[in-house]
Amino acid sequence: MYNKELIDFLVKFISNKDGIADKVGLTVQVQRQFNLVRERSVFYGEWFAIRFCKATSGNFSNTVLSLSTLHKYDNIPFIVCLVTPLKNYLMLANTTFLRKVSHSSQELRNDNIKGSFNGSDIMRSFEGVANVPENFEFLFTSHENYTFEENLGRLVEATNNISPTGRKFTPNEMQVSCIRDSVNRAISFLASDEYSVLDNDLHKRVRAVESEIAIAAFIDNVNLRGRIIEYLITAEDDLKDVLIRCLRNRSPLPEIFTADALGDYEREFEHYLTETDIKTKILFLSSNPKGYNIDKLLSFLSKDKSVYLIYVVAIDENKRVSTRLCSMFNRQLLSGTRIIKHWAGRNSRGVTQYDGKLLEEIVFNFDKSIDVADAQDFLAKCLRG
Repeated sequence: MYNKELIDFLVKFISNKDGIADKVGLTVQVQRQFNLVRERSVFYGEWFAIRFCKATSGNFSNTVLSLSTLHKYDNIPFIVCLVTPLKNYLMLANTTFLRKVSHSSQELRNDNIKGSFNGSDIMRSFEGVANVPENFEFLFTSHENYTFEENLGRLVEATNNISPTGRKFTPNEMQVSCIRDSVNRAISFLASDEYSVLDNDLHKRVRAVESEIAIAAFIDNVNLRGRIIEYLITAEDDLKDVLIRCLRNRSPLPEIFTADALGDYEREFEHYLTETDIKTKILFLSSNPKGYNIDKLLSFLSKDKSVYLIYVVAIDENKRVSTRLCSMFNRQLLSGTRIIKHWAGRNSRGVTQYDGKLLEEIVFNFDKSIDVADAQDFLAKCLRG
């Protein structure tokens, strides 16, 4: 969770000390002002952790921290403050914003967290968004979409040039044609009776567990929260009953494993095969949810009857739950769908990310239209990736 008020105050406090040119002095002042705990070179509190470094300019290659230490703070904004003679530079250094691991990293593996990262390993831009304080909220809510383990896998590949395990989908001519036709299939589905059948099906599922969804909305961990709400809506097993009891009684939750699939709910009709991805939007929290894996999407859309949909589940501060079922090509949704190539390894086209504010607009001010030209341009961009 991102505490905007506190971090804005931190940024202002440190920027007011520009020219202090004293790393130790600035560290002491920040620690006292924000009541931070020191753990070796890291200072942390409930809402952020910070590491102070010193250099002669805004570019530095000093060793910042070990990856294993960063792991402890990766669930809160991890800020690096670079103290230079004229200015104090701030940047986020959570694992999503690391290119690779540099120092002593030869043994780095998914099951062996080794090595440290340097200042030069911190991205100064994430998908065209500068890594500066004005963008910290967007950057951290993007980082929250990825687990440490996901980032670790990417860093292992980037650091040690290990071949990725994924496989890039390479469609043939007939499959490309089917992918292109998916826009017209989506338009046809939205105008059909089957759309209402699916929407009503999902609506009933949500209403059956509405109280539990409202409780789950207050879970801090973004990935866990999303998995639980998806499971509540789609599952039909004994574990769901256990999960419901735990949420109602505020007792420890069982482990929830969800398949790493394209969608969360599949339903086949005579003329359509639908995959629906459930996206949770907590209206009182900033978020920019992760979308879909592009290779998995293209593979699905290459099937004759395929229609890919997004089901937005919005929860407000009063625990009211609102929903909306829309196409991935919906004009509103597509305008807020970003391709994150940062996650594109040698065998991947990357993933997408949604603008959280547009998800709210879809729920409360829905325009179900699809701009065919824009949708085709988006598919072309995905295929080129």
